[in-house]
Amino acid sequence: MNSELADVESILIDTTKRKKTINSPFLHGLQRKHFIFFQILPFGLTIIALLSIPYLPFGWFEIFLFALFWLINGLGISSGYHRLFTHRSYKAHNALQIMLMIWGSMAGQGGVISWVILHRRHHELSDKLGDPHSPNLHGSNWPARLQGLIHSHFNWMYKHEYPSVVHYAPDLIKNKTVVKIDRYYYVLVILGLVIPALLGGMYHRSLEGAISGFLWGGAVRIFWAGHTIWSINSFLHCFGMRRFDTEEHSHNFGAAALLTFGESWHNNHHAFPGSASFGLEWYRLDPGYWFIQLMEALHLAWDVKVPSSEKIKIR
Repeated sequence: MNSELADVESILIDTTKRKKTINSPFLHGLQRKHFIFFQILPFGLTIIALLSIPYLPFGWFEIFLFALFWLINGLGISSGYHRLFTHRSYKAHNALQIMLMIWGSMAGQGGVISWVILHRRHHELSDKLGDPHSPNLHGSNWPARLQGLIHSHFNWMYKHEYPSVVHYAPDLIKNKTVVKIDRYYYVLVILGLVIPALLGGMYHRSLEGAISGFLWGGAVRIFWAGHTIWSINSFLHCFGMRRFDTEEHSHNFGAAALLTFGESWHNNHHAFPGSASFGLEWYRLDPGYWFIQLMEALHLAWDVKVPSSEKIKIR
């Protein structure tokens, strides 16, 4: 047993012993199921929600449920999964870490560890062979570009190489809290569907209200939150403004900053991946960073990393 533990520890220390990706029929099966449940099904339920507006309760309360849980998901993914756990752009109190992991899990975009390892590999090989979701590896003509956009937007999730957790997230698998929350990913997704359904049922005091709460606070919200984030992977590696001359094809699209919690400052992010601020300047809309600033003011976040104006000018 001691020798086995020593082998594991040696793999964690010696990066040359690590495989970077795993191809497994079992994992591919899980990926297909996840794709169906969290990409295809929310799309179908969104259509049902729209068609059912004349027949089910729909008003300010359903809009409130959608907005509330979308806000929770957006902060969980952008401020939590992305800026905290992937890039370590700030440090956070354990309670804040747990809250952000729960919020991010409810988005149905994968557990925190899976999300982090895929994104770290994306930064390692951005728009190069091995990037999990580049739109720029299918050719230069328009049919190939369209195929690349479809691949990078959502089709890559159907089946892909799985980055090695040991290689890409040794810091996370050593964190007992992260590992524990990650194990409850599916439970948390279900919780994120049940809560709006219960709230809708209690507000309207009817089964129809519960169904409407489930649809708008659950399925439609997952659909919308997913596509806004996936648009960063797809469209913003093809279109927009390039403020910095980075090695990949990242672009900024400021008009979508509020809708993406600041994620649409994507070229800024690739130029300064360790920055907690994606807008970089105070006047650029960046809700994900605003939340971090609020947590810093409450002493729940600290060591918030933002490049100086001098570094930005030099870059």
